Amino acid sequence: MLLLCACFGEITHDPTKSSVVRFTEKEILEQLDLSFKDIPDKYYPAGKHGDIKYNFFLDLEHGYFNTAGNRIHLFADDKRWAVVFEKSGYQNRATAASIELDYIGNCINYSVEKFEETTYISNTADITLIDSDEFARIEDKEGKESFEIIARDIKEIKVRDKIVPFNNNYLDYEKLGIKVKEYDNPNKLIGFPDFIRYLHETDPELISATDNDIRQHIPKDIPKLMTIDKFHYSSHYDDKVLPSGQELYKLIAKILVTRDTANWKPTQKPNNSWKNWESGNL
Repeated sequence: MLLLCACFGEITHDPTKSSVVRFTEKEILEQLDLSFKDIPDKYYPAGKHGDIKYNFFLDLEHGYFNTAGNRIHLFADDKRWAVVFEKSGYQNRATAASIELDYIGNCINYSVEKFEETTYISNTADITLIDSDEFARIEDKEGKESFEIIARDIKEIKVRDKIVPFNNNYLDYEKLGIKVKEYDNPNKLIGFPDFIRYLHETDPELISATDNDIRQHIPKDIPKLMTIDKFHYSSHYDDKVLPSGQELYKLIAKILVTRDTANWKPTQKPNNSWKNWESGNL
């Protein structure tokens, strides 16, 4: 399956029912292009002089984030629309595993963080899967190179509010395409990002955003159309072709305007697996 329908069921557009669509495919693609270029769109709060605004876009190659899973969630009714990019993985500069959610649409409740001198406005939310304290507890203390390596005697690890068993057999990881670090790691101990990718391959729901997670910055009553978990991704670092020129986002725009998931008919082969993109390498 290339898509999963939400618990609301598949929502299709009934052309016999009259409704006024207040947005167009062109507008959606224009907003996606702005986000791709990290330019705030017209729906951002005006803010004050000196405020800093970020408009994030899905990035599967971020140097500070070892990507594991990723999905795209679509929401719309006749007046409102929202695209929510979801990405899970390990943040190698924060020593934390998390889910990153990036919101684009005409009904987003943008994140606002106020500090003494500056206010930050953004379209993103971060959900912690494994915090730095838990990683400190499980990190190897004996090896020559123990940084971001899980100790052999660890039996369980806390992921969000759940205690899960830890598998330290590197062969099980390599069977899934997860290459365990070799340099200064003679015992083939499991790395922090390896574990998150292992969970994605064996129990993806455990490290995926819940419906409540996803809806925290969009209206609670906006209908969910679909979740796309397999799609053709183009590098965020190739600015030659903007989202408006890509099949994926053209299909997304059409689905949002028509509210008909039958329009999901991609011709390009899915490639959004973490195995196809280098990330977390800085």
